[in-house]
Amino acid sequence: MGRHIHVIGIGAGDPDYVTVQAIEALNDTQVFFAMDKGAAKSDLVALRQHICARFIREPGYRFVELPDPQRSTDGEYRQAVSDWHAARARVWAAAISSELGEEGVGAFLAWGDPSLYDSTLRILAAVAAEVEFSYDVIPGITAVQALTARHRIPLNDVGEPVLITTGRQLRAQGLSGSAVVMLDADCSFQTCPPDTLIWWGAYLGTEDELLVSGTVGEVGARIAALRAEARDRHGWIMDTYLLRLPG
Repeated sequence: MGRHIHVIGIGAGDPDYVTVQAIEALNDTQVFFAMDKGAAKSDLVALRQHICARFIREPGYRFVELPDPQRSTDGEYRQAVSDWHAARARVWAAAISSELGEEGVGAFLAWGDPSLYDSTLRILAAVAAEVEFSYDVIPGITAVQALTARHRIPLNDVGEPVLITTGRQLRAQGLSGSAVVMLDADCSFQTCPPDTLIWWGAYLGTEDELLVSGTVGEVGARIAALRAEARDRHGWIMDTYLLRLPG
């Protein structure tokens, strides 16, 4: 078989989101690779370790924490991300080569689903050009699914499409219809008309979960304050929201 890597989607925060397919992949893994993002985000690694302890049937696996290169905040955004991914790929390639034997099985545990605003697959493809291994992808429950479930709403309006975008793109292009917004540190919903409907959630599926819904005019300032307070308290925040123009 040779050296193999599982990319396992572990859901948006609740260990109960982990699928049977993911559990089987967890039990097939000898080495779990996790990015060390510092003390502020150590609970993200701890949750991954908790999931393994809950679902893996036999001991013997181990975690290898990898230093996460700093992403530049200077210059053009896409180039900065590209350089950051390249630096991560070098770290991953060295770790896979040194920590896994020729027949070893490793895994990266991706928050939510590996296909949705996650860099794991792009970086691993770059690593595969330098290090010989095979890999597969196990889908996970996304933050989008968790958000709509917790608010008890459908994702789309009747017969209408939904855009999945970022705060940066929302500010640049505005809102037309419905949109799920991720990766938004600037509360970009505040640029929308006051009667825009919003369903917001942070730390979805965890004990720290926050949920707010209403119109941007009614709850926008409250969401911004909640987000800032929660980020200061935890040192990090992962949130997403659904916007919909009225009518």
